[in-house]
Amino acid sequence: MTTKTISILLATIAAGSLMLVASQAAAHAKLVSANPAPDATVAAPRAISLKFSERLEPKFSGFEIAKASGGSVPVKTTIAKGGAVIDGALAAPLAPGAYTVRWHAVTADAHRMNGVYNFTVR
Repeated sequence: MTTKTISILLATIAAGSLMLVASQAAAHAKLVSANPAPDATVAAPRAISLKFSERLEPKFSGFEIAKASGGSVPVKTTIAKGGAVIDGALAAPLAPGAYTVRWHAVTADAHRMNGVYNFTVR
C-alpha cells in the first residue's frame, strides 16, 4: 500500500466513524412535553404524562415522583398506545407543594436516557 492509499483509507474510516456517532446521538429519546410541564404551577393533577421523541421499551421506561419535602408518591406508569408517551396514574390528587419527576426511557435500540424536572401544586 502506498502512503496515499493509506491516507485515503484512514480518511474514509474517520468519515464513517463521524457518521456513526451522529446517527447514534440522534437515536436518543428526548422528552418532548410533559403534563404538568417543567417548572409549572398547577392545580392538583390526578395524572402525569410524559411525551418522548421516540417509541419506548415499556419494560424499561417509566418515572417516579417525589415530594420536595421528602418521600415518594405512589404512581402506576404505563406506556400509551403508539409507544412514545408514559402515562402515570396517581392514587389521589397531589397535595399542595413542590414535586420532582425522575424519568428513565429506553428506546428500541437500547439507548437509555434519564431526566429530572420539577413542578409545583398550588
